Formats: sequence, structure tokens, C-alpha cells
Amino acid sequence: MNSNNKVACPLDCYDACQGQMIENNIKGSKEHKTTNGKLCVNFANLLKEKNLEKAIYEGKEISLDESLNILVDKLKQTTPIKTLFYKGSGNIGVMQSVTKNFFTLYGSTLTRGSLCDGGGGAGIEAGRTNVINPPLEKLLNADVIVVWGRNFSVTSSHMYNLVKDKTFVTIDPVCTDIAKKSKIHMQINPKTDYELALLLTRFAHMQDLEDKEFIEEFGNNADDFFDISRGRPVVSYEATTGIPLSLVNDFFDLIENKNVAIMVGLGVQKYFEGSQIMRCIDSFAAFMGYHKKEAGGVWYLSNSAFGYKKPFEIKGNNKKVSIPKVDFGSYDLVFIQGANPVVSHPNTKKVIEGLKNSFVVYFGTTLNETCEYANLIIPSTSFLSKKDVRLSYGHELKSISQIVKEKTQESLSEYELTNFLLEKFGFEKLKDEDEIISYFENHKPNLEEFETFEFLDELDIEPLYKQKTQDNFYFITAKNKNSLNSQFSKDDFVYLNSKTNFKDGDIVNISSKYGNAKFEVKIDDDIKENCAFFFAGNKNANYLTPADEDEDSFSAMYQEVLVQIELS
Repeated sequence: MNSNNKVACPLDCYDACQGQMIENNIKGSKEHKTTNGKLCVNFANLLKEKNLEKAIYEGKEISLDESLNILVDKLKQTTPIKTLFYKGSGNIGVMQSVTKNFFTLYGSTLTRGSLCDGGGGAGIEAGRTNVINPPLEKLLNADVIVVWGRNFSVTSSHMYNLVKDKTFVTIDPVCTDIAKKSKIHMQINPKTDYELALLLTRFAHMQDLEDKEFIEEFGNNADDFFDISRGRPVVSYEATTGIPLSLVNDFFDLIENKNVAIMVGLGVQKYFEGSQIMRCIDSFAAFMGYHKKEAGGVWYLSNSAFGYKKPFEIKGNNKKVSIPKVDFGSYDLVFIQGANPVVSHPNTKKVIEGLKNSFVVYFGTTLNETCEYANLIIPSTSFLSKKDVRLSYGHELKSISQIVKEKTQESLSEYELTNFLLEKFGFEKLKDEDEIISYFENHKPNLEEFETFEFLDELDIEPLYKQKTQDNFYFITAKNKNSLNSQFSKDDFVYLNSKTNFKDGDIVNISSKYGNAKFEVKIDDDIKENCAFFFAGNKNANYLTPADEDEDSFSAMYQEVLVQIELS
């Protein structure tokens, strides 16, 4: 093997690191601007993972060939529409999407929407067509970085290292690592981000700071958006958002005549009206002209495939179900690729009950909680042993993966599995793998310019604070610096402020109208006192969340819930 090959990290995070195999060790690539010669904690943890070595059927190890024969037999015995193809984000290299090609032709039920970013993406698309981040250079040239609902130094550690000497403002109900490094921290009440965006718009107008040239050239409905912001007394925002007006004044003193970048995270849009919330934030940014400045702009989780052809996309008439509303038990066969719905999907109790009532096939590299309910487990080849390209949703750079480790004979790649199934069912095989990868390696998409911007012109959001009482809490989640969703280290605690009068080590029963579960308490005064905080990947947290979709994007709305906490 060439000891100098490239390795793209396949993990579901913004930075899309690239490594290199040097003397049998993987080091951070120095030629990749964001990786900058250093591996992050998640990439390092991934390299320590123990991969599946054998296929498993009904709890017993079998050969790979036997597992594939069982899969083919089951598919041939099952009505296609009674099978479900469910793909997660355990590996988000471009070649991982190829499996959908077969299940589309076969006639499986497919999912639509997102467990992650769908609402926010829909909000951005409503205003400016495509969810695309500005070039990385515009972030590097910004003076002030507003981190809005995103723990930037944890979830984008490589990007953060490039700009760590900038001035930061954080908007978050949690006093995160980046909040502690920020000049201003607005510790906002959950689901009031749209109100803060309206308040900032109002202040910008009062201080004559809006970008009149942008509004005149690109802004449709700007007057209507401003009218929404002035539809209530300024002082009323202070009570609902929890942000003092004096802090808003400090914010504008800090950003006046500065190049501003806004890094928006997923937390702001995990609600029924997530698209409207994101559109409010994006409209405030447009009101300030940030979308067309020489530096700064708005970053979200972008459409990493924008400007690329979709080599695996096949148009079919498959039935589609919104992913948060999936009822696993209504299918005779469920094929799960690189996902862990027992932990990551909303309403865990419903997920487990459904999986128990279906024949479950799991295709992935490592065992997880979902494998406990799988009838057939097929090992996927390690990312070190297959070719791929990783496009980033955090910036415009891509990472390349070459084969740096010989694959085990008892595993197969997504490309190999797909071609095997296509052949078995008489479908046309895929394009040559090298041809597909070469296209992604060499193609450089043109990111389109703004032609117009549609400001939000009407608002219909039901605030959670109208339902909240003194006896319940906002449910909020965030990423852990030592894990990635349900991968790597586990943290199954609930974090509460000491003013709640609970104590470290208390065992509590937490309930919502969707379910309940027991948790051990960790006291942490970085958490706002009206919130119950859980790290993503907490194995019990999704017993509390709704298996329902948001209003616009068929996507999950994990935080559209209030919880009650009692000593167990």
C-alpha cells in the first residue's frame, strides 16, 4: 500500500477533515485548509473503533455470502412497498448514497425530510433559493462572528481554530465553551430566536444601520418584514426572550461598521415552525446586507452537493414517508444503513416496538443499540478500505479518500452491495466506481450569486412560553465534545441548573406528553435554569420527543416539547 494516501473523515460534522497515511499512522492533512495538519477528537476516536468482522443472523455469526443470500431471499419473498429503506449519517461520503439506487428500482418505501436540518434549510430556501454557505475566505475576513445556537468551538473545531482570535458574540440558552470565549453572551429562552431576530431588526432601523443598498437592489418585502418587527412594544421582547435591551445596545455598539459572520446552528430550528424561525434570522442578516458584503455572511448546514450532478439519482414512483413519522412496525422488512434509530430517532419507545415487529437488516461498520433488534447484520467495509469523496456542509472544500488499508473479505462496500443486488434482481449495474469518484474529485461547482431576496412577510409561530408553567422545563440538546451523536463516549445524564433545587446524583423521572424515562442529574450552572439539557446521543432522551413532522419540510422537531421532572 502507498504510505502517503489521503483519507477523508466520513463523520457527520461540519469540518470534513482530511488525513494522510504516513508511516502506518493517519495524520491530519496539511494541504487541506480546515484540517490544517491536525486531527480532531472525533476523527481520532473513529480510528480507534472496532469494526464488525462477521455477518450475524439471529444472533449467530455467519459468512458474508450466507448473509447476502438471506437478504436476497427475504427481498424476493417480500412485497417491495412493504420494505423500508432507512439511511442514516454514519458515513456521509458521496458513495454512501449509492445503495438507494437499488431500493428505488426495487420499489421500497423511502424516507423524506430530515432528522437534522430540514426546517432550517426550508427557511433559507424560501428566501434565497439554495442553502449555500459563503466561501470560507469571507469567514476568515470577518471582524465579528455571531454564533447563533451553535457551539462553534466544539462542532467545528477546525474552522474555529482558523478564526479563534476574532471577536465573538454567542446567542444560546447554554453557556457553551464558545459563549465563555465571547465578548457578549445572550442567554436566550428556547424558541424565541425569531423574536430576537425581530428585535435586532427593530434596533438596526432605529440606529439607521440597515443596508439600504442591499434592500433596494435585492430585497423584496423588506418593508413587510420590518412591519412585523415593529408590531409590538420593544420592551415586551425583553420578557419573552430573556435578553436585556441593554445587551442589545452593546451588541450594536460592537458590530457597527464591522464585517459580521453569523454561524447558525441546528438548535434554533428544532421546532414545528423551524423554517419560519430560520427565515427570521436570515431576513435580519439580509436587512443588514450581510449576504452581499465582501466579508462575513450567514453560515448554516449547507447543501454540500449543490452544483454537482447526482450520479445515483433515479426517478421512481416510490412511496415516501416523512422520516420522523416512520412506523417501523408497519413494514415486513426494514433495511437500515449507517443509522442508530433506537437512540437518534424521535420517540424511542415507538421505534423499539416497531423494530420488534419487522425483519430488520442492519448494514454498517460497527455495532450499536439498534443492532439488538436486527435479525440480519451485514458488515460494511471500513472507510479506510474504500474510495470516496467527502463534501462539506460547513465550507466549500472537499476531502478525498483512497484505499489505505486492505479490506476484510467478510465485508463489502456500499458500491459492491448495490451492484450485487442490482445483478441479482436483473437491473442495470452502476457506472464504474472510479468514473464517479473522479467526477466529484475534479468538478468545481459555480456558487450562484444573489438575484433577489424574499424577506419573510408574515409570521405565525406558537411560542412554547405560552404553554410553559413554573413546574416544567424546556427540553434542549447539543453536541458533546467527546462524542458525535450516538457514537463514541456515552453521556446519559440530564443537566440542570442548581436553582432547580435538584442535586448531583438525584435519580429523576422526566416525562412529556410523548413518554418518560429515568435519568441521573448532573448540576451545571451553565444551563439556563428553565431548561433540561441533554447531550445528543443520550440513549433515553428521545423517549420524550415527538414522532411528528414540522410544518414545511417533513422533518423532526425534537425541541417542540416541555418536560416535567420529579424525584424517582
